[in-house]
Amino acid sequence: QVQVVESGGGLVQAGGSLRLSCAASGSSFSIASMAWYREAPGKQRELVARITSVYNTNYADSVKGRFTISRDNAKNAAYLQMNSLKPEDTAVYYCKVVVQRTGTPFSYWGQGTQVTVSS
Repeated sequence: QVQVVESGGGLVQAGGSLRLSCAASGSSFSIASMAWYREAPGKQRELVARITSVYNTNYADSVKGRFTISRDNAKNAAYLQMNSLKPEDTAVYYCKVVVQRTGTPFSYWGQGTQVTVSS
């Protein structure tokens, strides 16, 4: 089993910055990828950014140039640096960790962290 914990959310004014952290813990796993998703009220959960074990990244068009995903493989952690925040970035942000066990991928989610951007 893998536990995923997010932190770093909060309330910030438009134009401000926040840094989210995601930490995975457990036993006997190899992380294939880590990703941040977000879910705003009344909307579907959407991919924000993803990073693979070899540091390939991809971003949603709405956050390109403003958000940066990174990871620390030694700590089984990922981070999301969010700059130039907009009110439309307000959502619960979730970390998703995909691990490989004997060639089979398993996905684990954190409980989410609230990000609120005021105008």
